[in-house]
Amino acid sequence: MKKFLGIILALTMILSLFTACGSNGQQTKPESEGPEVSGEGIFPAIAKEDIKVGVIHIGNPADGSGYTFAHDQGIIEMQKALGLSDSQIIRKNNVNDTDPTATDAAIRECIEEGAHIIFGTSWGYMDTMEALAEEYPDVIFSHGSGYKSNDRNFNNYFGRIYQARYLTGIAAGLKTKTNKLGYVAAMGKDNSEVTGGLNAFAMGVHSVNPEAKVYVKVTNSWYSPEEETNAAKALIAEGCDVIAQHCDTPNPQLEAEKAGVFGIGYNSDMSKDAPKATITSAVWNWGAYYTWAVEKVINGTWLSENYYGGMKEGMIDISPINESIAAEGTVEKIEEAKQSIMDGTFNVFDGVIETNDGSTVGEEGKTLDDGTITGGINWYFKTVVEK
Repeated sequence: MKKFLGIILALTMILSLFTACGSNGQQTKPESEGPEVSGEGIFPAIAKEDIKVGVIHIGNPADGSGYTFAHDQGIIEMQKALGLSDSQIIRKNNVNDTDPTATDAAIRECIEEGAHIIFGTSWGYMDTMEALAEEYPDVIFSHGSGYKSNDRNFNNYFGRIYQARYLTGIAAGLKTKTNKLGYVAAMGKDNSEVTGGLNAFAMGVHSVNPEAKVYVKVTNSWYSPEEETNAAKALIAEGCDVIAQHCDTPNPQLEAEKAGVFGIGYNSDMSKDAPKATITSAVWNWGAYYTWAVEKVINGTWLSENYYGGMKEGMIDISPINESIAAEGTVEKIEEAKQSIMDGTFNVFDGVIETNDGSTVGEEGKTLDDGTITGGINWYFKTVVEK
């Protein structure tokens, strides 16, 4: 009976919540400090000087830009905010998320070194974390993206990055001269996280430039520097004069700068990598979640709740506009749209949305719910062209 109930619960979660590398089964949290918790948490409090935090990275923070760097900056922010020493942070870098054996080994090393909570920052860690959460019920496993969780020691966390994508689309739509914009995508149409972000970007472009098209090139990898470079080159050869991305490295921005075109970065502010090309970047502030989660562990108020923060919660944003290369009026247009997102009068996926196959999704007067945004977007917006 226990096994049967577990299967039913898992199926219910999958159907009602989310999928995809950065998408998840999280519920919205109204504030960056997380939900209000009444009473005790699941685990006893841990003295601040005793807590140890493990983090599994797909890349190396020393790269200085991109996905892993952004996550590590969040860990550093948490460490400073809570006053933890370097010895209390256990990092496992360059752990291939397509290698379950390597993932298992890295997580077990964190446990052996005394980690009370372990953050797995990439989609491919999900299944291994799920299994080890059962094996080690006294350790907290927190998975960045995905859709799986349990009711005790395994949750997931992500954010409304599509909000920032929409704003960066405005910058790109105002800048293009060819009306061809490129988008290097880690995964294809069936991955709601990537596709939802791409669609939000294309909708932002369309809001200021209805004639522009967004050409997407898929690498089929979350982290593949060579493929990311090649995809950017192909899009530039196609005539795209602004290159956006949902991939881990700044390579598309570097290729844009080499070719004398422009770009929209992701994860961290990539203007430091390609200052002559990058107009702005969709960026994460992972510290908003890491600080909240570790503080809950210290206080003994941690509960197995999923987290889905947005711009309002300080989880995501865009980097400062590079006004030396941005089109005139970009800052004003973005600020106007940002305020409407912040005050809730605009939610990006509002109303009836036309797709590139001639069908429509959504309803007049309504907005897509979180489950659909994170797990049910397997279509492209009408201005997206697959390459």
